Amino acid sequence: MPEIRVLIVDDDPLVRSALSHFVSRDPEVEVVGQAENGREAIAFLERDLPDVVMMDVQMPEMNGIEATTVIAKRWPDVRILAVTTLDGSETVLPMLSAGASGYMLKDSSAESILAGVREVHSGASSLSPRIASLLVSHVRSTAPASDAGALEKLTERETEVLQRLSQGMSNAEMAHSLIVSEGTVKAHLGRIMAKWHVRDRVQILVVAARAGLIDFR
Repeated sequence: MPEIRVLIVDDDPLVRSALSHFVSRDPEVEVVGQAENGREAIAFLERDLPDVVMMDVQMPEMNGIEATTVIAKRWPDVRILAVTTLDGSETVLPMLSAGASGYMLKDSSAESILAGVREVHSGASSLSPRIASLLVSHVRSTAPASDAGALEKLTERETEVLQRLSQGMSNAEMAHSLIVSEGTVKAHLGRIMAKWHVRDRVQILVVAARAGLIDFR
């Protein structure tokens, strides 16, 4: 029985077919629909909710950034994986800031793309130090600052986890740095998400950046 239901959104039918073939190799993944632009994707979600949306960035009528913004607001439990040919900050970072939980390049291996779907679905997607730094800078320059006092206060250990997350560390790297188990790191991340009412690691960084709680000096 498939555990991860996927919607593929891309204006190129060949790309949609290839992505569908890649992820359908896993018996636990089911492609439940395809759309050629953001508008069609939203119409699909109004009828049926997938677990993960694989979203292209550049599309006619409604692009991936616009569609991601709408989906993240209306259906916060749906995870979005940006899948694009572009790896520049002008495309990937706005997608992440809009609500995507991760991103992949279209020329990635089938195994990497499938791993990306699974990571986004589980909320365990991670960002490289460079992308984490660029994401925080992007959020600070484009989004109005929020009041850190309005956020539920983190414990000392949760703050340590947040700072390491902002450095692009994986769960394993954070566990090694803090001399704790990966399970403990996941538990701390889960408590931060619950306190701040966010859904994944990327959104933790977005909220923390808006509140000025992390920097890269």
